[in-house]
Amino acid sequence: MQHYNIAKGNSFYAIGLNYKKADAVTRGIFSLDASSTQLVYEQAKASNIESLIVTSTCNRTEIYGFAQHPFQLIKLLCDNSKGTVEEFQKVAYVYKNNDAISHLFKVGSGLDSQILGDFEIISQLKISAKVSKKHNLLNAFLDRLLNAVIQASKRIKTETEISSGATSVSFASVQYILKNVSDISNKNILLFGTGKIGRNTCENLVKHTKNKHITLINRTKSRAEKIAGKFDLTVKDYANLQEEINISDVLVVATGAQLPTVNKQLIQNTKPLLILDLSIPKNVDSNVNELNHVTLVHIDELSKITDDTIEKRKSHIPQAEAIIEEIKSEFISWLETRKFAPTIKALKNKLLDFKQTELEAQRKKQANFNEHQANLVSNNIIQKITNHFAHHLKSDAVATDQSIELIKKVFQLEETS
Repeated sequence: MQHYNIAKGNSFYAIGLNYKKADAVTRGIFSLDASSTQLVYEQAKASNIESLIVTSTCNRTEIYGFAQHPFQLIKLLCDNSKGTVEEFQKVAYVYKNNDAISHLFKVGSGLDSQILGDFEIISQLKISAKVSKKHNLLNAFLDRLLNAVIQASKRIKTETEISSGATSVSFASVQYILKNVSDISNKNILLFGTGKIGRNTCENLVKHTKNKHITLINRTKSRAEKIAGKFDLTVKDYANLQEEINISDVLVVATGAQLPTVNKQLIQNTKPLLILDLSIPKNVDSNVNELNHVTLVHIDELSKITDDTIEKRKSHIPQAEAIIEEIKSEFISWLETRKFAPTIKALKNKLLDFKQTELEAQRKKQANFNEHQANLVSNNIIQKITNHFAHHLKSDAVATDQSIELIKKVFQLEETS
């Protein structure tokens, strides 16, 4: 059994839900915005949770952390989202210890992404780690594990072609527009929302549509202006949203709002309008489907890309998994070392006590006692003994827990952290 319980009685868990079993509506119910996430960390602190990180994207909401029972983490999620425990149980997963570690590696390496090889999640995990650290909820285990996952994702990105070929939600959106809207370079495109997906979509729109009629609207106008400046695009005020929708041929919605901001009442004309909703929770009310001239496509439909790019990426999965196994085994080795390090330290201290007692005795007995030489020899012997014990405890053939208990018993050790 690996050493997960840094605080006694705790195990490491990954709890959450993703696109595999939870549809967009359910993912929306359990999604955590910045303020909800802040509340999760505060509640965790108040509940004496030792360490955790929270991640919530359009495809998944997950909590990784230490608890005596996974329900402690599930409660944190349900208390701070609109979801209930009953709903969670229908679509969720709970991984423990080794399985939780493996799951985090898969997520961070793009193997569990809705679009295989999409690495956007790794930057989200880095942000989550920073927030956790601010709340003093990032212990040595989780910090080291996240660094190992980041290392694996970097190597997979550079050593394999699992993310080759442009495929992401933002790219898929633009591909859909190119296939379904004729003469796109002369159509009016409105992008509402300039978060990460919005920014990426904007970049892909400029690159692939050769369109100069792209308008950006964001609640915080300065953010839209920053992106518009980069691509020489038009920015309009949030107050102009309805007016801009009514002169658009394509509307891309990528906001982080918790309730729909676009509905059929905003659409006053009758010319064909394609709406792509890239938001979780959904930001376009389904009542727009009542308008015959409107076509609404949601992120889940766009993510079902099974083209040649994805098929080619699948062939690189074994290579990616081999990299994960290599880095994961290094992490497990560190974990094992961490498990017996206090015992080895206590053993060394005990042997140093023996040395001091013996040196004092010899000093009194021998007039010409060479203390320097005796010190040197005894230190070398102590180092050799502790190295042998450490090597023994690292061995796969050894029942580490039993060996540690035996060493403690024989040398009457009291561990210090």
